[in-house]
Amino acid sequence: MNEESITEMVIKCPACSIEGVAKSIMKEIEIPHFGKVMETTIQCPSCGFKHSDIIALEQNDPAKYVLEINKNTLSTRVVRSQSATVIIPEIGVKVEPGPKSEGYVTNVEGVLIRFESAVKKALNLFDDEKSQKNAQDTFDSIQELKNGNTTATLIILDPFGQSNIVSDKVEILEIPEDELHDLKTGFSMIEDN
Repeated sequence: MNEESITEMVIKCPACSIEGVAKSIMKEIEIPHFGKVMETTIQCPSCGFKHSDIIALEQNDPAKYVLEINKNTLSTRVVRSQSATVIIPEIGVKVEPGPKSEGYVTNVEGVLIRFESAVKKALNLFDDEKSQKNAQDTFDSIQELKNGNTTATLIILDPFGQSNIVSDKVEILEIPEDELHDLKTGFSMIEDN
């Protein structure tokens, strides 16, 4: 498969199980500073199911990416693989990969918007006073970061080194062996040598 080739198929929908209605599109592309990836999309016109993912086709050394979030770094490109953990420790938010984890390409502001969306869901889900206060404080902190009024640290921990923060200001560190085995990886596994 080369950069121009696209594979399209009609498949059984993974959500509604209707045979032959969901459209699956796979495209291999090269992302600068990242490498070859498979971009996949499944859409079902019957039930409205949609799933998109970016799957890295190359494995690199485990890496920890660290970037200060400030008004000047909001537009910095972020590539998060489906196996990466994303953390902003100052505001206490963390997303770990799970079985339905998806990779994405966005910018720092887009990462903040994803966290903001999760916090909004928490505000609607939990109605006790403590949870509401914690969620509202987190939401307010995200707003301050998005508006460039404060700073924090964006950390991406990727056991397969497939993520990236495209900036000359990013610090790329090794992940110590003991931390590496504590990381969740979604559907992938880390093998011991």
